[in-house]
Amino acid sequence: MRPLPPAADGPLLPWLLAALAPTPRTRVKQLLKFGQVTVNGVRVTQFDHPLLAGDRVAVMATRSNHGREVLSEAGVRIVYQDADLIALDKPPGLLSVATASERLDTAFARLNAYLAVRREGRPFTVHRLDRETSGLLLFARSAAVRDALQATWDRVTKTYLALVEGVPRPGVGEVRNFLTEGKDLRVRASTSPRLGSKEAVTRYKVVSSGTCRSLVELELLTGRKHQIRVHLAGLGCPVVGDTGYGATSDPAGRLGLHAWRLTLDHPATGRRIELESPLPAVMRVG
Repeated sequence: MRPLPPAADGPLLPWLLAALAPTPRTRVKQLLKFGQVTVNGVRVTQFDHPLLAGDRVAVMATRSNHGREVLSEAGVRIVYQDADLIALDKPPGLLSVATASERLDTAFARLNAYLAVRREGRPFTVHRLDRETSGLLLFARSAAVRDALQATWDRVTKTYLALVEGVPRPGVGEVRNFLTEGKDLRVRASTSPRLGSKEAVTRYKVVSSGTCRSLVELELLTGRKHQIRVHLAGLGCPVVGDTGYGATSDPAGRLGLHAWRLTLDHPATGRRIELESPLPAVMRVG
């Protein structure tokens, strides 16, 4: 717990920015947003919380379990952590990193706040997941580890699970074509290369099936935007909830796509590690 000088009258955030200077404004807002600030011993998250002269304000900044509590309260779970890597279980609806429309509430920002409270540096982005995709999101603990992972990312086995409409036929196969992103931001497939297209390869197999839906395991041999979604739609079995690519049902109340497993050689030790995120209950068949 880091105590601060007695407060003065006024809203919390401006006072906190002054008290914690030269800490960047974004970092201060993250600490507040994720409940790492207390006023008179009570955790406060509202930026405009009214302070009274003499209020006791403190920032949680010790190496305690509070950091993990902050992530848990924010809907993020640490799957794996060591001196070089951190893997998160990202919930659907959360961006991986900042965009022009959302700069503060991202998986990166939540992890950054967790590390800041523990004084353990900052994360480095290795890859991204679509906002509506849940599952494993890997970060490095240094720029050198990030660069090493990105340089060998094609050797990492990336396995997803998808809840789809219908049952793909055949039940095991490989989709190989070319994907092109249009000006409308939709991705379209073609059997031959076109201007701006990139080859995309996905292996798949049906894991289980019901009367109208099935669970499909997919391995990405390339990493193109919306690759799995386009390939499954091309098989006539769009991912549930994916209305942009032809789905007509939404039984899970979300996009039925989950980053299930990452298998890689540890960039520092060379040891083969396998990370896994459990399948969300809403994506089960039957």
